[in-house]
Amino acid sequence: MSMKADDLIDRRRLRRKVTFWRVIAFIIAALAIVGMSTWLAGERIPGVTSDHIAKIRIDGTITEDEELLKRIDDVRKSGAVKGVILSIDSPGGTTAGGEAIYDAVRKLAAEKPVVAQVGTLAASAGYMIASATDHIVARKSSIVGSIGVLVQYPDLTGLMDKIGVKLEEVKSSPLKAAPSPFKPTTEEERAMVRNMIMDSYDWFVGIVADRRSMSKAEAIALADGRVYTGRQALTNKLIDEVGGEDQAVAWLGTKGVDAKLSVVEWKPARSGSFFLPNALAQALGRALGAGDLSSELLKEMGADRLFLDGMLSLWQAEKAVSGG
Repeated sequence: MSMKADDLIDRRRLRRKVTFWRVIAFIIAALAIVGMSTWLAGERIPGVTSDHIAKIRIDGTITEDEELLKRIDDVRKSGAVKGVILSIDSPGGTTAGGEAIYDAVRKLAAEKPVVAQVGTLAASAGYMIASATDHIVARKSSIVGSIGVLVQYPDLTGLMDKIGVKLEEVKSSPLKAAPSPFKPTTEEERAMVRNMIMDSYDWFVGIVADRRSMSKAEAIALADGRVYTGRQALTNKLIDEVGGEDQAVAWLGTKGVDAKLSVVEWKPARSGSFFLPNALAQALGRALGAGDLSSELLKEMGADRLFLDGMLSLWQAEKAVSGG
């Protein structure tokens, strides 16, 4: 018996649907394989086997970033790297995070010429890291400085009184868990915090004085927390030169590095999530109308700053000066 026309049409529709979902399943499987291989193997660094100038980006809020520290050390160990550009665009972050990266850069600079190239901002711990290099280049309108340390904590006692919440505690000594946001700070607690801050501040100022060939008095005069434009920073000896990457490469040339070498960015070994590398996460986010689904979204939202703890070397302005 011949197949009815309606049955034939239904069968063809079913076949097309099955083919469509097979293609979708194949694409998903391919993306998963690509994502897994990127996660396991890391991003390949082009030109890593040939001589080149390595670029390392340090941007966003500074923390004690183990991946970044390892990347800096890998650059130090690479025989193909003849010079290094630190591309810095950061408002600062934790003092301990800045110290860890500063030490890693000093270790790197002991073996290879290293220059800092400041973008929009190198403030607080960002400037601390820049000072670890042997030459600092910044734009005329870059923001540089904010040398200092702070500890911030909220006072919730007024709110607690309003909602009828009372804190009771038993502790081993008066300064344990102090200062606390749940009760007014005592003079003894404030003195303890200030002593801690001033000790780190003295260390930070000592770094600036040593690395920028200043007297301690000159460094202290510049370390009142203010920020400077690139032009002002040059006048105050906080940077060495006004310019961008071309000037950074030219300085490396004065240190025996062939200025004709390619500048190759050493990117994070792993980016994005297990199944979604950064580029894929960004593309998928845009396709879904959800923006970037990578970790960069958190940085753009400023969420990374919500989890900072300890002493900070951070410029507080949310937005830098921008040109129209």
